[in-house]
Amino acid sequence: MVAATGVGAGDLIAAAVAGQRYGIAVLWAVLVGAGCKWILNEGVARWQLATGQSLIAGWARELPRWVSWYFGVYLAIWGFVVGGALGSACGVAANSLWPDGPMSVAGWAITHALAGFVLVRWGRYRVFEKLMQYLIAAMFVIVVVCGVALRPDMGSVLRGLVMPVVPPGSVWFILGLIGGVGGSVTLLCYGYWIREKNWQGDEAHFRVRWDLGIAYSLTALFGLAVIVIAAGAAPADNSGSALILALSDRLGELFGATGRVAFLIGFWCAVFSSLLGVWQGVPYLFADWWREIRREAATDNKRIEESKPYLGFLVFLAGPPLLLQLFDKPLLVVVVYAVVGAFFMPFLASTLLVLNNRRGLVGAFKNTAAVNTGLVVSLIVFGLLFSAEIAKWL
Repeated sequence: MVAATGVGAGDLIAAAVAGQRYGIAVLWAVLVGAGCKWILNEGVARWQLATGQSLIAGWARELPRWVSWYFGVYLAIWGFVVGGALGSACGVAANSLWPDGPMSVAGWAITHALAGFVLVRWGRYRVFEKLMQYLIAAMFVIVVVCGVALRPDMGSVLRGLVMPVVPPGSVWFILGLIGGVGGSVTLLCYGYWIREKNWQGDEAHFRVRWDLGIAYSLTALFGLAVIVIAAGAAPADNSGSALILALSDRLGELFGATGRVAFLIGFWCAVFSSLLGVWQGVPYLFADWWREIRREAATDNKRIEESKPYLGFLVFLAGPPLLLQLFDKPLLVVVVYAVVGAFFMPFLASTLLVLNNRRGLVGAFKNTAAVNTGLVVSLIVFGLLFSAEIAKWL
């Protein structure tokens, strides 16, 4: 579920642009991005295993109050943008698969947003988990098979993985690629999903580390496959927003209609699974934040997904952002979503450096020197990306 939720339209576009412009020489950036996200998500889980409380609760109880308010305001903005972005991406994918169908891109976007709402609201966690398994299996198999079918030169692929190369003019694209791998705010959902599985305490730490290792290995494999496809197929369009569709058309030229349709199905699985993951997981964050900001005690007789704040934020994700479908360029919303997502990562890395280094709070789960180094590297990388995105808007 971590891989399915974290891999969405932003990853596809960032990886496709990087592959189309710079080829497989930038494959190493995907590994760096996946590694950074593993370090961050492991820190989130380790805090919860050590303290028995979510990271959001840790922010509210151990850090200045403005930290929680900052996150709450940010989550509202992010939720509005991500709701429109994921709906738009699903609409583009469905319309591309069925261009002569009964609905426009906006119509498909609204349909997917409402379908996600119904599945999360009444499907419950077990149904959600099972559906995500099928979607992630389909999306990874299809995209990886498309990459293998292009028969890339394995020597060049290995060099791209182990020999970091920064082609001229590629610095900000590479930073964007690193930032786009594996999601942003959705990292926090993992703590609630392991709670659903009743993973807690010292005995769960080893399992969590391997679980996240598998998740981000799959995430990296997906990003690598997209770069290989974009580099091998070499679509003419390099505008970013239209590149995914140009890529599917190019695969159609190389492998026939089957190649085109297969890639579009993989694209649809990627964005719809991401939508479902956000719809199911992010309302946990808001409900937890709401409870902590109001200093309400947690109760065992009422599950958080049955609370009014959880249901209210689910409606917020699936409802008002649908207004964004009035734009003529729905993939533009996806790009805006990627920009907004970059703001969260420096914040997360810095709070993990503060909280997980307090032995009085986390005990034996305190950060090691290697983890602290990884968090500092993540902070620098995502801080640079954050600064670059700010500069674009000034």
